[in-house]
Amino acid sequence: MTDPVIVASGQTYERAFIKNWIELGLTVCPKTRHTLAHTNLIPNYTVKALIANWCELNNVKLPVPVKSTETRADLSGLETQVKKLVEDLNSDSIDTQREATGQLRLLAKHNMDNRIVISNCGAITLLVNLLRSTDLKIQENAVTALLNLSINDNNKTAIANAEAIEPLIYVLETGSHEAKENSAATLFSLSVIEENKVRIGRSGAIGPLVDLLGNGTPRGKKDAATALFNLSIFHENKARIVAAGAVKHLVELMDPAAGMVDKAVAVLANLATIPEGRNAIGQQGGIPVLVEVVELGSARGKENAAAALLQLCTNSNRFCNNVLQEGAVPPLVALSQNGTPRAKEKVHIFFWGVLGLKAKIS
Repeated sequence: MTDPVIVASGQTYERAFIKNWIELGLTVCPKTRHTLAHTNLIPNYTVKALIANWCELNNVKLPVPVKSTETRADLSGLETQVKKLVEDLNSDSIDTQREATGQLRLLAKHNMDNRIVISNCGAITLLVNLLRSTDLKIQENAVTALLNLSINDNNKTAIANAEAIEPLIYVLETGSHEAKENSAATLFSLSVIEENKVRIGRSGAIGPLVDLLGNGTPRGKKDAATALFNLSIFHENKARIVAAGAVKHLVELMDPAAGMVDKAVAVLANLATIPEGRNAIGQQGGIPVLVEVVELGSARGKENAAAALLQLCTNSNRFCNNVLQEGAVPPLVALSQNGTPRAKEKVHIFFWGVLGLKAKIS
C-alpha cells in the first residue's frame, strides 16, 4: 500500500484498486459489504506516515504509487469480450463451449476486475450448469473458472446461491483428477462463508471429499484436507467427517513423507472434540503419531497435536494411559517450555487433567 485512502465505510484501501472497484459500478465496501454513502476517497495520512516510517527504519525504498490498472475504455472492451464468451456458453457446439470456458478460466485466473466483470455478465449460473457436461474438458474448465471467480468474496455467495454445491459434488465424483482437485478447492473457498459450511456439510459433499482424501493425487489430498478442515469448524459436520472414514486417512497422512502432517493434525484436533472422533483416533492408531508430532512436528503441528491429546486424555482414562505409555510426557514438557502460547496453555491443562485423572483412579 503506497497511496492509502479512506472510503465512506471507514475502511482503508489502496487508491488505484478501490478506484477501479468504484468505476465498475460497485457501490459497496469490499470488506463490510455496506453500501457506500458516497464515493469520495479521503487520503489516510496516518497510514501513509506509518508506511513511510517503516520503510525508512527497514531501509526499504518507498514504492511508487500504483496507477489505475485499467481505464474505463479497457473495462468496456473487457465487458464486450466477456458478454460474447457468456453467449458462447449457451452454444450447441461442444468446441465453442470448450473454448469459451477455457477463455473465462484464464480471464478469471489473475485479475480481480476480470472476476467482477465475469460475474456481472451472468457467467456464474451458466458455468454451474456446465459442471454436469459430458465433455470432461468443459467440466474441468468450468470448475476451474468457478474456483478462480470464488477468490472474490461477493462471488462466493453468488456461486453458492446459483446452487453450485451439488454440481460440484458431481464433479468430485465423476471428473478428471484436475477437476476433482479444483472442485474440492472451490468447496473450501465457498466454505469460508459460515452459512456455506452448513450448506456444504448437509449436501453430501463430505463423503466424496473423504474419498479424495484417501484416493486422490497428492494435490487432491491436500485440497480435500483443507476443505475438510474448514468444514470441521462447524460442529455438526464433525460426526459426518468421522462417519465417512476420514480419521484412517488422516492418520496415514501424518507420515512426514506425505508432506501433509500439519493439515492432517489440524483436522484431527477438531475431530477430537467429539466422542466419535476420539474413539476413531484411538482405534486407527492415531495416538502414537500424535505423540510423534508433539516431539518432532512444526510449531503449529505440535500445538494441534497437543490439543488433540488433551481431548483424548481429559475424556478417557484408557486413552490417557495409552498416551502416557507412548512416552508423551518428555516432549510435552519440552513443548511447555518452547511451544507457542496456545501450545503451552494446552500442555498446562493437559498435565492438570492427567493429574486429576490419576487422583480419581487412586
